[in-house]
Amino acid sequence: GYLAKLTNAPRMRCMDSGTYESDELLHQYLLFHYGTDQEQMPWPSGPTQALEFPVRCVREGVKPEQLPLRNRALDVGCAVGRASFELAKLFGEVIGIDYSHAFIEAATSLLNSGEHPFEIKETGAITSKSIARVPSGVSGQLRFEQGDAQDLRSGLGQFDFVLAANLLCRLAHPMCFLETLPNLVRPSGQLVITTPNTWLEEFTAREFWLGATPETGAPLEAIRDYLEPTFVLDKVWDMPFLIREHHRKYQWSVAQASRWIRKD
Repeated sequence: GYLAKLTNAPRMRCMDSGTYESDELLHQYLLFHYGTDQEQMPWPSGPTQALEFPVRCVREGVKPEQLPLRNRALDVGCAVGRASFELAKLFGEVIGIDYSHAFIEAATSLLNSGEHPFEIKETGAITSKSIARVPSGVSGQLRFEQGDAQDLRSGLGQFDFVLAANLLCRLAHPMCFLETLPNLVRPSGQLVITTPNTWLEEFTAREFWLGATPETGAPLEAIRDYLEPTFVLDKVWDMPFLIREHHRKYQWSVAQASRWIRKD
């Protein structure tokens, strides 16, 4: 079956090592995470409801009234860290992990110095300058580290809340990550997964897609089949997001978000 095929498959890297290491993509993600609304979408007629996606992942994802403890949170696939900072407003300890060395270096620099410069592409080789800044209200202990979501280091421990934002469809073997979640999330803890379900063979061989084929059905059902032995599906909702490529070109997407409660 599908799970047996995955279990017996060799472990692979999340993605090609250079995919998320370019300066251009780093600056694009710093804008996506820390840019002002005007910087991200200067057109009044644009889809402004899609802004602040990393912040909304936390504000819409965490269900504090049903979270017994708020000691530790984990942001897997944290990119340049905006959601991690938001989690550090709610949790005593937060760890942000990403596969990209460039992303983690930028997030760590921002954490240590309070700001980090980046460039906004206008057109061609023309750019404008901006600065990413640590948001106010951060009170928890936060650190960033480079790591592979499919092969997380031992000793991470358990967490009251785990966020995996737009991660699954960029992994070579997404189920290698999903199989670690029962040990990562404490009983009664919460897990939030968002994904635009952009399954591409350049990242994930088709045989390891979570659903998304006529034979296997919808991705959410594939995730549910795996998680339900230890998690209860609490909520499903849509989360639009916007990535600016340059002044006149934008990526508008809608991630499917789901919140899961770890069984006692």
